[in-house]
Amino acid sequence: MNPIEILRDQLATLSKSAIEHTPNLVAAALLVIVTWLVAKLARRVVNKLLSRQSDSDSLTIAVRKLAVLFVWVAGMAMTAIVLFPSVEPGSMLAGLGLGSVAIGFAFKDIFENFFAGMLILFRQPFRIGDFVEVDGIEGHVENITIRDTRLRQTDGQPVIVPNSTLFKEAVTVRTDKDRRRVRIICGVAYDENLDEARDVITKAVEKVNTVIDDQPVQVFAQEFGGSSIDFEVTWWTGSKPVDVRRSRDEVIASIKAALDDAGIEIPFPYRTMTFKEPLSLLRRGADDEQEAAAA
Repeated sequence: MNPIEILRDQLATLSKSAIEHTPNLVAAALLVIVTWLVAKLARRVVNKLLSRQSDSDSLTIAVRKLAVLFVWVAGMAMTAIVLFPSVEPGSMLAGLGLGSVAIGFAFKDIFENFFAGMLILFRQPFRIGDFVEVDGIEGHVENITIRDTRLRQTDGQPVIVPNSTLFKEAVTVRTDKDRRRVRIICGVAYDENLDEARDVITKAVEKVNTVIDDQPVQVFAQEFGGSSIDFEVTWWTGSKPVDVRRSRDEVIASIKAALDDAGIEIPFPYRTMTFKEPLSLLRRGADDEQEAAAA
């Protein structure tokens, strides 16, 4: 048999096989189109449902991606079964299971951050715009994705925190409420009247504009300091870091002015020095006379 006849036979076989599998190819193409349409419909349904129940754009995006991914995986699996009838669904699922285990070990950290991100988005322990602290990092939340969370520190620097860290570590949400309690220590001299000092400090704090007036200002004598009686002063103000800093500045200035006006001393630290051996003290004039006599 010459090469031309061999080529002709192979082409005939391929043509016959293609004709026989044409229905499968058409069905597979239709399945791909249907999968694309269903994925598009799933995207719209998720957007419509979550837009009513949640105001988190990140959660909507994450759920939408998961829904679309699920639709495409199911559609491609059905397409493979149609194209290759010898492939059984059970064997395909077994292969997917083994492949998933291998992929899970290879991309452990990625999947850990992914699932942690999904839990964070669903539970919403904090939202975009909240000021949080985690693992020594402070900043306001700029964006939450299914892999990491972007924080912006008060000095303007961005920090990308893996979601697994936010899920496993203790997170302090400083702006969970719109107000925060602030605490400072103020000392007065031992010979001052403590009741009068407490009254002056309380009135000085209450008149500050950044102090929330529907919460009481608390002033308690805390301890006997090294050179003063120390008062613990607490009040409520806004929860943002800039609100706390501004309020603390105004309160300290107000207390200082009020104590000065009332003649109440804010003492400097006193230090008592002792020496192992007695020291001889001479006047300056006597020292000069001794030096002149020695000369």
